[in-house]
Amino acid sequence: MLMSPDKIGQLFMVGFNGTTVSADLAAFIKEYKPGGVILFARNLESVEQIVTLTNDLQRCSPHSPLLISIDQEGGRVSRLPKEFTIFPPCEVLGRCNSSELAYAAAATTAKELRAVGINMNMSPVLDVNSNPTNPIIGNRAFSSVPGPVCELGAATAGGLQDHGVVACGKHFPGHGDTTADSHKELPVVTAPRERLERTELPPFRHAVTKGVATMMTAHVLYPALDKERPATLSPTIIGTLLRQELRYDGVVLTDDLEMHAIIDHYGIEEATVQSILAGCDMPLICEDRNREVAAISALDKAVADGTISVERLEQSLGRVARLKQRFLATNKALVVSDAKLIVGCRTHRALLHSIDQTHERFAKTGN
Repeated sequence: MLMSPDKIGQLFMVGFNGTTVSADLAAFIKEYKPGGVILFARNLESVEQIVTLTNDLQRCSPHSPLLISIDQEGGRVSRLPKEFTIFPPCEVLGRCNSSELAYAAAATTAKELRAVGINMNMSPVLDVNSNPTNPIIGNRAFSSVPGPVCELGAATAGGLQDHGVVACGKHFPGHGDTTADSHKELPVVTAPRERLERTELPPFRHAVTKGVATMMTAHVLYPALDKERPATLSPTIIGTLLRQELRYDGVVLTDDLEMHAIIDHYGIEEATVQSILAGCDMPLICEDRNREVAAISALDKAVADGTISVERLEQSLGRVARLKQRFLATNKALVVSDAKLIVGCRTHRALLHSIDQTHERFAKTGN
């Protein structure tokens, strides 16, 4: 064995069912040692329950603190219970046209997430909503033009990271011009390279210069960049464009490999290996335990048979370790009473009200 399975598990972020750490989940974490978990609405009930859940998850991983992530964009992509301060979709912040408000909203979200033990948010959305028929992005984007997405995306990442939560820019190199939902099928963006350079890529370039800690790939085919492989599995898009041209050395996560854009065309094992070969660091598998085990085993085998070099895996392990050192070094058990003082507090509700009022004022004046 060239590399211990313990190490390989650190490159995976996994989801699970249920609102507690079952004996089965605890055994899985202890055996395979995933680097992170992702939480969905199905896992979350209340402040008390979330604090208990995240404390219990961390206790299962004494060797290395877990990245505990969530999709908390605001608007329709919100996983938290109603006790939390839930901000409107990015489009509303875009219309407010205030990087200060975007930063404040992200900082508030970060404070509430950290209070319950969630240390990573799959935000900001850096997609430009350039196609009005797009079925998946829409009001999740700050704007239909790149300028405000650059500014407000960077402000959002800053608000999260300055308050101890890992930010994740998504979905590289841009999901805004698709006419299909990658959860259901593989979208194709036929725009030429110069159009991608002009519209889709600027927010990602800007986020790189501003230090966004992680990026998430798009399960989208861009023939102008790679005629055969979707971005998640493309060495040209991830290895050359993102890593070399944009000089990004943060952690790159795949979008969920169980989405139909991938799983209908590749087995989970092949998709996992191809994503690492492309330059990604963390395959994301959001629900199926059997697929999670199969993916970890496939990566183990790929290293053992030389398909993936030990040096290549060490690059990714180093990036994940640095990310954890930066954000999780002070990881400690949380107290429910402390969390309740922060979640949904009066100051946070006042900010939400201020954003709503600002949006209404802009809507009335048409500015």
